[in-house]
Amino acid sequence: MRILHVNKFLYRRGGAEAYLFDLAEMQERAGHEVTFFGMAHPQNPSLPYAAHFPSQIDLEPPPRGIAARTRVAGRMLYSSASRSGMRRVIREFSPDIVHLHNIYHQLSPSVLGPIAEAGVPAVMTLHDYKLACPSYLLLDHGHVCDACVGGSLLSPVRRRCKDGSLAASTLLAVESVTHRATGAYASIPAFICPSRFCADVMTRAGVFPDRLSVVGNFIDSASVKPADQPGRDLIYVGRLSHEKGVDTLLDAVGRLPGTVLHVLGTGPTLAALQRQADAVAPGRVRFHGHLPKPAVLDLLIRSAVAVLPSRCHENQPIAVLEAFACGVPVVATALGGLPELVGDGERGTVVPNRPDAFADALEALLSDPDMAFAMGRRARAYVESEHAPDEHLRRLEDIYSAVS
Repeated sequence: MRILHVNKFLYRRGGAEAYLFDLAEMQERAGHEVTFFGMAHPQNPSLPYAAHFPSQIDLEPPPRGIAARTRVAGRMLYSSASRSGMRRVIREFSPDIVHLHNIYHQLSPSVLGPIAEAGVPAVMTLHDYKLACPSYLLLDHGHVCDACVGGSLLSPVRRRCKDGSLAASTLLAVESVTHRATGAYASIPAFICPSRFCADVMTRAGVFPDRLSVVGNFIDSASVKPADQPGRDLIYVGRLSHEKGVDTLLDAVGRLPGTVLHVLGTGPTLAALQRQADAVAPGRVRFHGHLPKPAVLDLLIRSAVAVLPSRCHENQPIAVLEAFACGVPVVATALGGLPELVGDGERGTVVPNRPDAFADALEALLSDPDMAFAMGRRARAYVESEHAPDEHLRRLEDIYSAVS
């Protein structure tokens, strides 16, 4: 089978891209021919159809000047460069299936026209909530929000939920309203939700409820040797940004004398978090920055508990599956797809996003390493049975066959 994966970023930027490349590698090992379409970017690896990619645009921070912002706004609504580039790749690669991922903004749903015109079936993995929430995260000024789910997609204009900016919030609302009104995604026959929570959000928002399938992410646990004894420290792996709630975790660590926290990742709140760590837990928080995957797994295996203090509705984070594969339990916020993944009391603990709640849950596990180790063992067995690569690939191929 010839598979074309489509994602705006084609380098390992976050969870969606990690999934994309790990899936493509697995599909190639299974005998499929795989290639990619996305946005040009200096961090992209060498790719065979890069000459057809639309040019790079940066949205973080937003461009300055009316002309630049107008150009970006136009591309978010409809990108002729993405459409023409996709048409060329379809013609030259001749895929049997197109697997779409995050195409919003930098590519836009203009890529869908050439796919439909060529009669190539397509599926789309919903890595976030963009089709139900213009600002992706179901957040409004740092608080969970579902105003657009089953409501008006123009709510961001009134709430200014995108960074408090009327202009940015209006642009996202107009983008979503326009694409909903024109049926921009109607040509996609199947949407893949990594969590039941995601599927529920899309159903309530009226996003093609009869086309949704829940297929959890996968982890190659067979390649990871789990911990053979209880670990000692805490670990956080992920982006350092407000919605990830690492500030809450630091306050919790401040309440746990002697506890060491390893923070893996980078992002816009790094400097602020470093200052906070110096104030609330001096000498006990170690910021490692971005590390290669083997180094991440090595630190995970030696940890007692992995923590996900998100203040947003996570979908199904790869970071949790990686911790489970290492035999490490997870303490996470009781939001989004995290409760169904962690299973309160089974593979970890879910708590409200408050420092005292995290501190209590973490102290309970740190003070009873045998209990934490047993949870980690159950977590390892869970991903071996429920998130195995072979089973994931089989379920995807069933969906590919159903739309072909």
